[in-house]
Amino acid sequence: MKKMPTKCPACGAELHITELKCPKCGTIIRGDFPIDRLLLLSDKNKEFLIVFLRSRGNIKEVQERLNISYPTAKNRLDELLISLGLYDASKKPKEKEILDSLERGEISVEEAIRLIKEAK
Repeated sequence: MKKMPTKCPACGAELHITELKCPKCGTIIRGDFPIDRLLLLSDKNKEFLIVFLRSRGNIKEVQERLNISYPTAKNRLDELLISLGLYDASKKPKEKEILDSLERGEISVEEAIRLIKEAK
């Protein structure tokens, strides 16, 4: 099956659908319809989404199916959520905030290490 283009070959801007046609009766609908964001996913993110859904959201199973580390699986999930507009990467805790929490005794050393690894 041929992949539908989603970016303009001349300037790289996101394409919009402007016409739909019924192959049976010939009815044409014109307008300005943005392409569904699922169609805009990279092949890498589509693969991850399919594996994630097959694994029913179990990251450990995703990690095993894709043969990747747990932090990589978590990062790929973040990447997918960002590309779908469902996650704001700027809300990820920064290293300084993590270290400040550690210094105040709010989190353990193990938790700080885990958070820092996830943030990278």
